Amino acid sequence: MSDFTMTIDGKAVAGAARFGVINPATGEVFAEAPECSRAQLDAAMESSKAAFRAWQADLGVRRKALLDVAEALKARAGDIASVLVREQGKPLKDAMGEVIGASVWFQVTAGLEIPLEVVSDTPENRLEVRRRPYGVVAAITPWNYPLLLAVWKIAPALLAGNTLVIKPSPFTPLSTLLLGEVVRDVLPPGVVNVVSGGDALGAWMTAHPVPRKISFTGSVETGKKVAASAAPDLKRVTLELGGNDAAIVLDDVSPDAVAEKLFWGAFTNCGQVCSAIKRVYVPEKLAAPLIERLAALAKGVKVGDGFQEGVQLGPLNNRPQFERVKELVDDAKKAGARIVAGGAPVGGKGYFYQPTIVADVAEGVRLVDEEQFGPALPILTYRNLDDAVERANRTSFGLSGSVWSQDPERAAAVAGRLECGTAWVNQHLAITPFAPFGGAKWSGIGVENGKWGLLGFTEIQTVNVSKKPAGS
Repeated sequence: MSDFTMTIDGKAVAGAARFGVINPATGEVFAEAPECSRAQLDAAMESSKAAFRAWQADLGVRRKALLDVAEALKARAGDIASVLVREQGKPLKDAMGEVIGASVWFQVTAGLEIPLEVVSDTPENRLEVRRRPYGVVAAITPWNYPLLLAVWKIAPALLAGNTLVIKPSPFTPLSTLLLGEVVRDVLPPGVVNVVSGGDALGAWMTAHPVPRKISFTGSVETGKKVAASAAPDLKRVTLELGGNDAAIVLDDVSPDAVAEKLFWGAFTNCGQVCSAIKRVYVPEKLAAPLIERLAALAKGVKVGDGFQEGVQLGPLNNRPQFERVKELVDDAKKAGARIVAGGAPVGGKGYFYQPTIVADVAEGVRLVDEEQFGPALPILTYRNLDDAVERANRTSFGLSGSVWSQDPERAAAVAGRLECGTAWVNQHLAITPFAPFGGAKWSGIGVENGKWGLLGFTEIQTVNVSKKPAGS
């Protein structure tokens, strides 16, 4: 699989060089992707810049184009999902869900409205607030949901009238390159350019003089670098960064009723979700039965290659992340934590790690304080609810969190005290294209999705019209 190409000015473009893409289920290179040169990036940026004037002119054309892309993407769902399994590791069913979800995101975004606000309208004067596109957007996406998170950026950026240059993670470039093939057959040349390469390419993009807006999803550390790179040119930024989501279980909950939802709120996509549950706070009296049920679920999950029948969790996506999860669990063991389930790599090839439940652990241990981004879940106990909320908030992260109770209104009141961008009640990972998604503190700047995410790809223009003829 070495015939993947970039999309620049509506054409298939080979890279200046190529780099290997590893199948995380085997740990071996299975395909090659093009490496974008500086000159090719310049060409992509200039192509998007040239396409911008015509693209911004007609909202109706843009709406139809997004719907056309949605249908074209759905038509290629099978082959894109197959590549997604190989490069990312997730089970085939989940990969198909991601491709179809990406198509749905295009459809929903196509129906959003860009507001024209009339502040006042008198016989003498009309005052309007309009929304205008920035121009060229540089988008950089991560490896956990490479296709869906690309569409979170592409669809609203395009509807708002921007053009775009997008770079996927070098760990998972192929599905986004295939998306480039889809859009090059539907959209005018230059409206979407897809380039691929390593970290250096991302740095070139954020410092490039053409883009007026950067949309980045990834780690806090890299997000800070993106913000610093954007600052000299005063580029606008949207940063969707890491999380250390707390789930607080209240004292009226039955462990049997919530265990499975908590488990999948933490372990979906092998725990590689920025807004997954990464800490559970449970009253002392409920800790033992809840831990027992979570451990049973962890031991019963089928882990394996995403193409195998019945597999529920695939491998971690890449060796650095595999080593990090192993390091954090081993560190918790040394700190005296009790490994109730899992706690070790799965033997054989690939980056497989057992679903792990960790008890007898508290703040001050890295597995609790840091974002593990993998299949290891620490369970912490509390006696006082106010203490649990304070501990949940005692972090630099603030992406999302959840509260669990027999009384939804009681839980909602507690959820309102969480210092995070999204607070769920009796659910987790309930992300929709209609609601804003973003973080507080170090978890990000700005939001994605819904009308709020769409407006993030626009800037305000105030138009103040005197109705009197000039010179009167």
